[in-house]
Amino acid sequence: MVEEAVSVCARESHMDASDELLRGPDPAALLTPDGAIRSMNAAMATALGRSAEECLGRDFGDLWPASQRMSAESLVVHAAKTKTVAMRVLDFPGRGGTPVASLIEARQVTDPASEEQLVWVHALDARNDLTSLVIPFRLATTAAHLGLWMYSPDEHQLEWLGGAPALVALFPNPTTSLSTVISAMHPDDRQALRQLLRSASSQQSSWVRLRYLPQHEGWHQLAAQTRRIQLGYGGPERVFGLVRDDTKQEKRKEEAQAALTAERQRAKDIADFSSALITAATEQELQQIALTRLAATFGASGALLALVDEGRLRVSTDAGIAMWDVDVLHGMSLDHPSALPEAIRTGKPQLILDREDYIRRWPHGAEFPRLGRLGSDYAASITPLSEAGNQPLGAWLVIYGSGYRPPLEERTLMGALADLAGQALRRIRLQQARVELATALQKTMLPTLPAHLAGLEVAARYRPSRDGLDIGGDWYDAFVMPDGAVALEIGDAQGHDVDAAAAMGQVRASIRAIAAHEPDPATVLTRTNELLVTMGAARFSSCTLLHIDPDDGQVTGTSAGHVPLLCARKDGSHSIHELAGGPVLGVVPDIEYGEETFTLDEDSALVMVTDGLVEGPGLTLDAGLERAGTLAGAALHDGLNTEQTVDRILDAAVAVDHLDDVAVLVIRRT
Repeated sequence: MVEEAVSVCARESHMDASDELLRGPDPAALLTPDGAIRSMNAAMATALGRSAEECLGRDFGDLWPASQRMSAESLVVHAAKTKTVAMRVLDFPGRGGTPVASLIEARQVTDPASEEQLVWVHALDARNDLTSLVIPFRLATTAAHLGLWMYSPDEHQLEWLGGAPALVALFPNPTTSLSTVISAMHPDDRQALRQLLRSASSQQSSWVRLRYLPQHEGWHQLAAQTRRIQLGYGGPERVFGLVRDDTKQEKRKEEAQAALTAERQRAKDIADFSSALITAATEQELQQIALTRLAATFGASGALLALVDEGRLRVSTDAGIAMWDVDVLHGMSLDHPSALPEAIRTGKPQLILDREDYIRRWPHGAEFPRLGRLGSDYAASITPLSEAGNQPLGAWLVIYGSGYRPPLEERTLMGALADLAGQALRRIRLQQARVELATALQKTMLPTLPAHLAGLEVAARYRPSRDGLDIGGDWYDAFVMPDGAVALEIGDAQGHDVDAAAAMGQVRASIRAIAAHEPDPATVLTRTNELLVTMGAARFSSCTLLHIDPDDGQVTGTSAGHVPLLCARKDGSHSIHELAGGPVLGVVPDIEYGEETFTLDEDSALVMVTDGLVEGPGLTLDAGLERAGTLAGAALHDGLNTEQTVDRILDAAVAVDHLDDVAVLVIRRT
């Protein structure tokens, strides 16, 4: 059918001479100067994978694969416009998908019948010069700094065809057996090379990494990809491979990755350093942070921390600087004419380049470090622990060995961390003073529970919040009434500071004073509320007040906006009891508080808590009350006394990260 189509084309053209041009066994076609196909032989139709009828009249370039289209079109244009012979190696699609590398010639010819100028395109017979088909590949790989090799599966031979000189030098023998090349590969990569050759297809493979050991050199990190190509129309199939040497690139990548990893670690270390300074709670913790991190973070060989106490230095070091080398500094006056005191006095960092620099600048200074015992190439950097507008509270010093000199950006970073350390130190000392004040205040305000109560056992705990002062507005109290009943109260004044503590003391004292003359809990809260409203109290307070008769266990209770009461029993059960009462104290005038009466059974206990124990992050009031009641019931069931029961309840609250201050009071009827 193809032969018939070609002959039809020949008859229509009336070109006997043109017939001769298409008569050979190799692919050939006649084109118009603009590239349209006038006629072709069966070999060309077969090579392009189409019938002759499909091809007639179509643009020659459109019939080629996309990767070859531009080359095919430029070949025709060159021949049509220059009237010279043009040659180019093109890949026909080929049978079975394997491309056929062919040397294509294009030249002008004249139609003897019409005198029309045509372009004759045909494949040259290159079977006796297959190397000519490889030259374009070699030129392209050389330009791309790659290497080119050809593998003959039948002969198991690899022929190195050229490319970048550095790559060709890795393979000094132009023709090498496959076994020789494989023996030079890393054992773990040999199978990958075999697979690459076996699976070579008409499509270019992905890059495969191979480690190769040439003679007299170290390992090279190569990358290779393959493609199967037929050399010439009717010629042999070969596997062509490209080789890339990634050794330097991999080394640069490894170095860059190592540098990036080191920089990320350094950034993390600095972030951890900063975070630790910001959260430091004590001077001992600050000292630990500085001495364990300074040298490691800045590549120093040792570090020292000097803090100022009453005008004198208190010095500590890490293992990089022996304490006996700096003992002369310990207790040194801040007025001493040497480097460390000067840096603290002036607030100016000091960089000591070497021993000679130190002696020149501080000839009468104390001998630190004992530079005679250190090499002359050691440097030292002293950075004051300061914050804007305040006198430095100390300084840290680091020693650098082996001639290292810290760059400006490193010293700037160290200064920023030293500022954080100074701020942390000032905060710690201020907080310590406030805590000492608060602790003294708290001791005077928390009551002493009655030592012996007939038929009753009572215990209480207070734990301060972790924010603000070490004291807050929560309180508890227990005392014996004139009629013999035991009064129990627990409450919470708004806030966590000295004012909250003062408000708490005011409310507790008022309740005690009023309770001495009023036997009913509801009346006590009513009178207390009137007093606080009249005084214009700045803080409101919640409160629960109970009166218990030790003889029969009768309980009368009331609540001013406080959390419910818990009742735990010997069998491990518990219940939640919401008392009658009214709003919080000190806000609404003219309130009459209600009360109720119930009986506390023997071997049962009442648990009074503040909201900090039963409410918190991720814990609702109901869930908190249920948990506290369960703990109290279990404690009674386990035979624990009230002291142990209070501790169990309080410890559970701490375990769930409560931030508020808390108070717990437990009374059990024995």
